[in-house]
Amino acid sequence: MVDIVILTDSANKPQFNEHNQLQNAYIEDSLLQNALEAEGLTTLRLAWDDPDFDWATTKAAIFRSTWDYFYRFSEFEAWLKHASTKTKLINSRNTIYWNIDKHYLLDLKAKGVHIAESHFIEKGTNTTLKQLHNTLGWKETVLKPCISGTARHTYKLNTNNIEKYESVFKQLIATEAMMLQPFQYDIVNKGEVSMMLFGGQYTHAVLKKAKQGDFRVQDDFGGSVIDYQPTLNEIAFAEYAVRACPELPLYARVDVFNDNQGHIALSELELIEPELWFRLHPSAATQLAQEVAIQIDHL
Repeated sequence: MVDIVILTDSANKPQFNEHNQLQNAYIEDSLLQNALEAEGLTTLRLAWDDPDFDWATTKAAIFRSTWDYFYRFSEFEAWLKHASTKTKLINSRNTIYWNIDKHYLLDLKAKGVHIAESHFIEKGTNTTLKQLHNTLGWKETVLKPCISGTARHTYKLNTNNIEKYESVFKQLIATEAMMLQPFQYDIVNKGEVSMMLFGGQYTHAVLKKAKQGDFRVQDDFGGSVIDYQPTLNEIAFAEYAVRACPELPLYARVDVFNDNQGHIALSELELIEPELWFRLHPSAATQLAQEVAIQIDHL
């Protein structure tokens, strides 16, 4: 019996090249694995879709670098249903289901969390991007799927390029829900703040900035990350957002920015497999490991 499996995907093998995302994932997972073992737990790093592993032989499994789930959602969903009957998932199956679809932002908004202004377009809706922009009165926007990650099918739109994306939008909306948001200029000018919380408590933060000429802050697209000290208001915002979830997640990353009106706004609440930047704050891996050990001790 293994105490806890650190979940990755089958493509997540270390590749030691400068700025390689898979290398960073391996380093991050290793820091957590070492911290868990320091708590006296036996561990295994394993792909979620491993065909040979019996999930009843581990007490728990923690999602860390399962970065292919949004490309293989039907397979992942089937695995999730199966694995959740065999072992404890961290975060929980209910939390994963809730957080997978960006409609969760509406639940948080209803509880008083200020989110980025958003318009949801349901699957099968018969409309065009031009019609949407005219109706909403938005000139510059960002389009993204409701189930996605790593900026998959994320496009910056304006009156000059909107016709270019009509065909891809038509294909996407036929099979999945999408969301449209006004372009947020502070994300380009200042960046996006990511705050990490374990057991509902803030631990550390980073500032993610897009490379010159881009708007996507992910390192896949050349974005940079630096250490960041959030304000007390930002920390309070993050802690409130986490407590507004249907259940308190064991780990969370709260991504915020200042919206076009100058207010702190939630960009994303990442509860599935967020990068947590343990490599900038190794002590935070110990804090998460301690929270996990408490959970496993209660099984």
